Amino acid sequence: MSAEIDWGRYTRFEFSREGRVLTAAIAAPGAVNAIDGALHDELAQVFTDLQRDPDSDLIVLTGKGRAFCAGGDFDWFEAQIRDPKLFRDIGWDAKRIVTTLLDIEKPVICRLNGAAAGLGATIALMCDVIVAADTAVIGDPHVKVGLVAGDGGAVIWPQLIGYARAKEYLLTGDMIPAVKAAEMGLINHAVPAEQLDAKVAEIGGKILGNPRHAVRWSKVVANQPLKQLAIQSMDASIAYETLSNMTADRAEAVAAFRERRKPNLTGE
Repeated sequence: MSAEIDWGRYTRFEFSREGRVLTAAIAAPGAVNAIDGALHDELAQVFTDLQRDPDSDLIVLTGKGRAFCAGGDFDWFEAQIRDPKLFRDIGWDAKRIVTTLLDIEKPVICRLNGAAAGLGATIALMCDVIVAADTAVIGDPHVKVGLVAGDGGAVIWPQLIGYARAKEYLLTGDMIPAVKAAEMGLINHAVPAEQLDAKVAEIGGKILGNPRHAVRWSKVVANQPLKQLAIQSMDASIAYETLSNMTADRAEAVAAFRERRKPNLTGE
């Protein structure tokens, strides 16, 4: 790893290299790479460090184990419900996760090895090329746990599949099998799991075969409208999500999910 960046300070990522390709694997405790406070902090910094790394021209973002990133950790959720200022205090970093991922000039391929939900889905979909195992699923179930889809889902989903379909999935919280997601244009490719690495390498090789700055600056230009949209909407999105964290239905939705029962929602 580059001596200029202290990769060892990361506790929720593992990094590896092959030539000019740097792979960043989400490696959180537990089976599904759920986002806790530490991972949220690191997501707000990692794309800046990946951009600054002098020894890579292409980033592969993936998950360690069977999931890519299955959204928020429920222990973290409950702490935020008990003490809402914990949720309020992550707002600035929540915006920075989105803006730094859209700002990184190096091409980022998402190797979607398994489930991506909530913020995990947002991160996957804001990558430049998304290649999924056909066993993976993706969705934004914020509403199912009583939250507004405010951490980027409302920005990126309509741009990929149109407003009508995006709102259907954001308002239902339904998860989508990778093959269907590819068919509707939400992701680029869904391939048999045993072919995932080969497909990522194929696309990465084609990108790396082109002049570095032509690639990077083409991405910069293509991302301009998305960056403007994020700037326009993220303050309101995070504000509404913060408000939703303080509702009674939010607490009930999380409790019901943990207790594996139907929530008793009151509209409050």
